[in-house]
Amino acid sequence: MASKLRLRAFDADDLQVISAAMQDALVAIKDIGWFADEKRLVLVANRFRWEVPADADGAWSRTHSALVFHELGGVRHVDMPLGEPDRILELLSVGVEAVEPEKTTVLLRFAAHRTIRLEAPKLLCHLEDLGEPWPTRWRPEHPGAEVDAAR
Repeated sequence: MASKLRLRAFDADDLQVISAAMQDALVAIKDIGWFADEKRLVLVANRFRWEVPADADGAWSRTHSALVFHELGGVRHVDMPLGEPDRILELLSVGVEAVEPEKTTVLLRFAAHRTIRLEAPKLLCHLEDLGEPWPTRWRPEHPGAEVDAAR
């Protein structure tokens, strides 16, 4: 059985680790849930496993993961196609935008300038892999990746 990620974030540095793990995750609109009564946002994603090298056959891997934010005071979104539940979005980053007394603002940035903005008295987040990973031949590419790899 492959190892599964289980990470928690209580500050911006912790959230950077989660962001790196979630980069290039694929998320369907219908797999993003805002549970207002519980003050919780849950996002279930198809996550590329950046932390695991390709296998002997050159295959990378993906897995389903849950990203959960707790104790939220508010959730806003920009240009999210809520009327298209099967639309797949690519998650680019998750980060703390601002920290003020009694208020932390987190941005989930997706491709095509789509954004979810979360506000909470404090950052409380966790990421957990679900199920077993599966092989994929497709590895996300980014401009400048060749330069970074050469360093």
